[in-house]
Amino acid sequence: MKNLILSLVLLGSTALVAPARAQSYQPPVFTDEARINKIEALFPVIDQLFEEYGDKNHFPGYTYGLVVDGKLVHTNSKGVANVDKKTPATTQSLFRVASMSKSFTTMAILQLRDAGKLSLDDRADTYIPEMKSLKLLTTDSPPITLRHLMTHAAGFPEDNPWGDRQLDATNQELLTLIKSQVSFSNAPGVTYEYSNLGVTLLGYIIEKVSGKSYQQYITENILLPLGMTHSKWEYSEVPAAQLALGYQWNEGTWTSVPLLHDGAYGAMGGLISSIEDYAKYMAFHMAAWPPRDETDNGPLQRSSLREMHHPWNISGMNPDFTYPSGRHCGIVSAYCYGLGWLRDCEGREYVGHSGGLPGFGSNWRFLPEYGIGIVSFANRTYAPMTPINLQVLDTLIVKAGLKPRQLPASAILVQRQKELTQLLPDFKNAESTGLFADNFFDDYSIDAVTKETKALFEKAGRITQVKAIVPENQLRGTYILEGEKADLAVTLTLSPENKPLIQSYRIQEVEK
Repeated sequence: MKNLILSLVLLGSTALVAPARAQSYQPPVFTDEARINKIEALFPVIDQLFEEYGDKNHFPGYTYGLVVDGKLVHTNSKGVANVDKKTPATTQSLFRVASMSKSFTTMAILQLRDAGKLSLDDRADTYIPEMKSLKLLTTDSPPITLRHLMTHAAGFPEDNPWGDRQLDATNQELLTLIKSQVSFSNAPGVTYEYSNLGVTLLGYIIEKVSGKSYQQYITENILLPLGMTHSKWEYSEVPAAQLALGYQWNEGTWTSVPLLHDGAYGAMGGLISSIEDYAKYMAFHMAAWPPRDETDNGPLQRSSLREMHHPWNISGMNPDFTYPSGRHCGIVSAYCYGLGWLRDCEGREYVGHSGGLPGFGSNWRFLPEYGIGIVSFANRTYAPMTPINLQVLDTLIVKAGLKPRQLPASAILVQRQKELTQLLPDFKNAESTGLFADNFFDDYSIDAVTKETKALFEKAGRITQVKAIVPENQLRGTYILEGEKADLAVTLTLSPENKPLIQSYRIQEVEK
């Protein structure tokens, strides 16, 4: 599978069924009308960006969808899903999404983990005995675990484009490969190296643990509960009018690329889906943020979804990365559980995955703290959809002036803000207030703190307004004291005690 990401022993046949609660899953919708209006105003800009990009890259057809706060708010398509029949590409056209399938496989593993059927630190050869005879790269190599397979850390070599041509292999052919002694490029657990084979083995493990093929298990336990009723694994089951065919651009013309049938390697790249279906999967992932006290009724609990999004295995760093706008902003990337992660120099975090096969290219990514995401498919070999999706999200954030969604401050943080403000600027009788943690007066000279605070208050002049505290988390935040001549920022961090107290304090002048 072309990697476009930026650069229990129980072996029985007990069938697992989806929890009843998963069948009624509905994604929450977080509504911010003013924010939505700013984004809607940019829909024509998004369409123009995609049109220019599609034409430049010779896509026969492409389609895309924008998800905001749990809702598919904008879609568009251009070109054809079938060149010969001139079938238009639409948001209901079914494209092979390639490696965007991987997170469905890892999600299934987490479902089985949450159900107590396996552990991520189990040896893979517990479920695939044929792996016991594998000769790892070095004699001091640790055994390959499920976690290694989920994070591309098993030591297998990068296998693009070899893996792309194995899609229709059978389980028996997979096991024959394992028994014939797989070649390793690294010791397990040492580094990141993209491996389609590793995720394929996870698909086989799903079958051994659940008693069902990974296709059946994922369909019953993920696709159907999320309402992804049109997504398929086998292309022959897709109505011809909806199936997007794959093409390669050669010497000014599109050449058809034959579709491979479903098989063992489909766990790493075989899913066939539409924008409308895949947007439901995106909304489900996005609804895991922020952590909160609402009913948790998805096919995977929110905490496990956030575990999927965590950067477990660093994959790269590019200090010279440049956004499409020309703005230089370094990035670091990592692999999660079947997903890619990226953080830029401005602190933005992206989660998602790309996909590429002969005939197809795709990408989806979202920003957990912003509540926005984009997904796009094209039916050209290894169509590079990552750059355009990144450009769209960056354009939305910059042109709409989007900010991370702000969590409300905890009651204790608001209370400590009020109590601290009443003491400023002279900290009168501060030690007897019971407001400060034990360390405070050992770490700070109260005379020096008072002197600094009074000097800043004099510079600010009369305080005209105390702004609401902006939480960094539930026990740390910053608030603004607006003065006639200058503004002051006060930051406080609370202790981990049962009744959190102020353990650190900082005040400084900020630009008015």
